[in-house]
Amino acid sequence: MSDSPAHFDCTTPEGRQEGVAAAADAVRRGEVVVLPTDTVYGVGADAFNPDAVAAVLAAKGRDRHMPPPVLVPHARTVDGLAIDVPSYARDLMDRFWPGPLTLVLLAQPSLMWDLGETNGTVALRIPRDETAIALLSEVGPMAVTSANLTGEPAAMTAREAEAMLGDAVGVYLDGGPCEDGEASTILDCTQERPRVLRDGAVDEDALREALGSVRLEGDDAPDAPEGPGTPTERPGGATL
Repeated sequence: MSDSPAHFDCTTPEGRQEGVAAAADAVRRGEVVVLPTDTVYGVGADAFNPDAVAAVLAAKGRDRHMPPPVLVPHARTVDGLAIDVPSYARDLMDRFWPGPLTLVLLAQPSLMWDLGETNGTVALRIPRDETAIALLSEVGPMAVTSANLTGEPAAMTAREAEAMLGDAVGVYLDGGPCEDGEASTILDCTQERPRVLRDGAVDEDALREALGSVRLEGDDAPDAPEGPGTPTERPGGATL
């Protein structure tokens, strides 16, 4: 990582353009960057660079058993990263993306990446933030998690993120204070029926309305036994 992190004010179009260009270069070099999202600030790196992903986890003081989600710039990226995507998951993408809903899907087995102990799954989301989308559009999928030390509150500003992560990060993109602050809802979409893994900004009533005839797991029966495709649990604070 850089000995002296670079900082960019992304609250203006000119600053955003300069900052995104610098952050994109840093990501391509395998560095870690901090970026604003629609929930909390995130810290991330190239999802296809195992050393960079390991650096993200190390910066947070986290191990491989809490893998980061992957942020993408548009929904058409999903089919390159996941297999057997249920139709209900696509309906949810249409309804809630960009936005604070993370979908856990079965990962493409041929992908050359290492996000940690994912049990063959990948958690995907499109953030509703102009700076984040601009960066993702430049570099492609990024492994991004909340920009804080494990066990500490999530950063709501770039300054708060830097106070915790310091020079483990190469570039800080400052988009101003996060508007929401509530983490995304995490939904397991690896089975016939979706299952809420973590409550968040999208409540269950909104999910049920979007799902239509597809019921959430547990709405009318005990949970089914976990199978080989069951995702690694992502407890609160593990995902932005």
